[in-house]
Amino acid sequence: MTHPILHAGRGRRIGRLGGSFNPAHEGHLFVSHVARRQLGLDEIWWLVTPHNPLKPVDGMLSFSERLHRARAFAKGARIWVTGLEAGLGTHFTVDTIACLKRRVPLCRFAWLMGADNLAGIHLWKHWERLFAMIPIAVFDRAPYSLTCLTGRAAIRYRRCRIQGHQARSLVLRKPPVWALIVGHRHGASATAIRSGDMRFAFADQTIRDMSKGRFIHSS
Repeated sequence: MTHPILHAGRGRRIGRLGGSFNPAHEGHLFVSHVARRQLGLDEIWWLVTPHNPLKPVDGMLSFSERLHRARAFAKGARIWVTGLEAGLGTHFTVDTIACLKRRVPLCRFAWLMGADNLAGIHLWKHWERLFAMIPIAVFDRAPYSLTCLTGRAAIRYRRCRIQGHQARSLVLRKPPVWALIVGHRHGASATAIRSGDMRFAFADQTIRDMSKGRFIHSS
């Protein structure tokens, strides 16, 4: 059976937020809301990965548990939560994006990630190919605001960066292109939550109100 997320309508502007979601937290909802507003997106997809090759197995909840918790956490927000990588058989972001571009060729996509990921993206498989495949929106996250801009990727693609006020056109531009969205931060950290800091383990009403809308939720 074809995954329902692969039937996205022609011309839809879609932001993809991939990760372990170990666990999903307020920060994920906050970034999703900011991305929808700043980039003018129609949809947000949370791509829960079965396994992140760059993260240790110790302390990692099972894929099914992380997927279940992410769905429960996003309930009521305008977000698709999916584990489709398991069905696609992909293990790396670059392969997942290539597969989705083939299957949903008429949509406009942007890859969403935190500043910490930009700082270390040169460790990802075929990271330069990733920049060539999809527009990338990077969201400010302390303490990576400056280090992300001095990292290998930011330097390599410094001429491909657009300014924040141009962000609404990001998904319409030909890659490589990226933008750093500043002035919007959230302090949530999955690592801190796993260590016992539960301040951001549950979405407060403010975050819910920011993301409220018709419930969109899929497998």
